[in-house]
Amino acid sequence: MGGVTFKPLADATVTRRQYDKRGFKMSTIRKIAGGAVIAAALLSLSACSGMSRQGRNTAIGAGVGAVGGAVLTGGSTLGTLGGAAVGGIIGNVGSK
Repeated sequence: MGGVTFKPLADATVTRRQYDKRGFKMSTIRKIAGGAVIAAALLSLSACSGMSRQGRNTAIGAGVGAVGGAVLTGGSTLGTLGGAAVGGIIGNVGSK
């Protein structure tokens, strides 16, 4: 066979990056982002005070659905938007 041998590369195993380009740990970035999302959700829900009951339930359903969709799909945009749409519909119809 011509004496050709194939040696596996020393770092052939794929490892997950634990640091971003600036040297921050990814777990720290995820914690900060999660806290920011929760803070934004709480602030946006405080804006519901002047809304009708049905509008408030629609907004709350959309927010909860977006979070649920993001969690279930690993943070994909389509999953987040789909969860928000479904949650908004459930919140709207459920308050009639």
